[in-house]
Amino acid sequence: MVKQSKGVKFMPGKIKGIDGKECWKGYRYGGTSDGKDKCIKVEEYDVENRQDLVEFIEFIREYKPSIQEAEYRGRKVKLGKPMRGDVKKFKVYVKNPKGNVVKVNFGHGGTSAKKAGQKTMRIRKSNPKARKSFRARHNCDSPGPRHKARYWSCRKW
Repeated sequence: MVKQSKGVKFMPGKIKGIDGKECWKGYRYGGTSDGKDKCIKVEEYDVENRQDLVEFIEFIREYKPSIQEAEYRGRKVKLGKPMRGDVKKFKVYVKNPKGNVVKVNFGHGGTSAKKAGQKTMRIRKSNPKARKSFRARHNCDSPGPRHKARYWSCRKW
């Protein structure tokens, strides 16, 4: 018997995991393949002595899924990776202290400045005087939190 509620199928015998996906007992959610959810068999690990415990801890540290992707306004984005911007010269997606994914725009103008007829500034970090004055002007010794433009602008310099 398959019960359906708001487009989601509920099958008897399936268990909802911590990630919110449903898999059979003894399996965990392992991503999507060809538009279908994959459930991977969970391997059991017996810890009998200290060496086994050390190996298990290393395994857990490596297995820990990295939080490199998130959803921003309905689409998948990479977190913490600066890229060419649409409003300003660069943009980056990060999580703010509340845990929400936000887009941080930084840099001078970009395409919006070009459309307005303004010059777009170059990053002259190969010029030591320009680099020193930029970093002093923006207080780059303490750039602030990752969800602010100053942090990313200072990091580029």
